[in-house]
Amino acid sequence: MIVLLDENLPHSLRLALAGHDVRTVAYMGWAGVKNGELLALAEAAQFQVFVTADQNLKYQQNFTGRWIAMIYLTAQTWPMISPHVALIAKAINAEPDSFQIVDCGEFRRR
Repeated sequence: MIVLLDENLPHSLRLALAGHDVRTVAYMGWAGVKNGELLALAEAAQFQVFVTADQNLKYQQNFTGRWIAMIYLTAQTWPMISPHVALIAKAINAEPDSFQIVDCGEFRRR
């Protein structure tokens, strides 16, 4: 799968998803591009999956007509994400145009 990681996710996740062609938003030169435009760029560049921790994305975008699969992670730090790499990898193999949530827990302040 050709996977795009949003700029709010750690670069370590790219390295952990061996077996997939994973690129970051920054690598593509799209840093700062907002959600709708970013999804359009990703689809035009033939990305099959977009992984993000942007909790507003699912509420801001109309996914009708989109074929890129979306994966939302409930955390964005490597210590929270790393125990869930296998679940993320499984979600990457989802059907096109699907939206999945991978529960990585959430950070709570003491």
